[in-house]
Amino acid sequence: MPLAVEQVRRMRGGAQSQLMRCEDEGYYVVKFQNNPQGARVLANELLGTRLAARLGLPTPPAALVEVRESLIEHTEDLIIELGRSRARCRAGLQFGSRYPGSPAETVVYDFLPDAPLREVTNVADFCGMLVFDKWTCNTNGRQAIFFRTGGEACYQAQMIDQGFCFNAGEWNFPDAPLRGLYARHRVYESVRGIDAFEPWLTRVETRMTEAVLEDAAQGIPPEWYGFDFDALEQLLERLLQRRKRVRELILSAWKSSAQPFPNWK
Repeated sequence: MPLAVEQVRRMRGGAQSQLMRCEDEGYYVVKFQNNPQGARVLANELLGTRLAARLGLPTPPAALVEVRESLIEHTEDLIIELGRSRARCRAGLQFGSRYPGSPAETVVYDFLPDAPLREVTNVADFCGMLVFDKWTCNTNGRQAIFFRTGGEACYQAQMIDQGFCFNAGEWNFPDAPLRGLYARHRVYESVRGIDAFEPWLTRVETRMTEAVLEDAAQGIPPEWYGFDFDALEQLLERLLQRRKRVRELILSAWKSSAQPFPNWK
């Protein structure tokens, strides 16, 4: 369990995450329990990231990051803005998403122009993430970051921010055709039919068993979901039931007026 030792900078976004250096010399984007979106988004982040990784999708390693009161007391910027008021970040176990390298050495982008976006080495994984986002009913648009490592010419993508899976703090599944899509539809230019979403469709339908879901939920701090163990169990049951619906949900996106898959005729 990484221990946070330094706040580096505040990150953009509604959860008011912080980039923090930890005792293991790794850097993590940390979401705090008292973030404005609610503590359940931390549970969503951990469960969602684990499930996406089990589907073979490129997500940053996730961790429970301990942030102690002493660090918060001595760091002016570890605060949460709540409308007209402010509150100190809450000490304890937080969700951490591993930053790809050192921020002094690795430049990370959340937007790429069209030409480099088409040449992202794992652009097909956006199709896999749509499978995941439809299954988990991510009510936010798909979020991703892009970076290069080891002198590579092309960028690679990592899929971040699973906090609004399961409809954020509601833990229900209000499906809609355009939910979960990445805003830049150019990442879907290779889609010419439902086969473009393999092997992830089959993995959801056949590999995401009850045992896999229960294993992914192990170790989520119960304070992140208000110690409501029944709600967590019901969430896992709904996910198990939804596995066969994903194909239908992708077809509904294809048939929508937005036409996110321009080459699927």
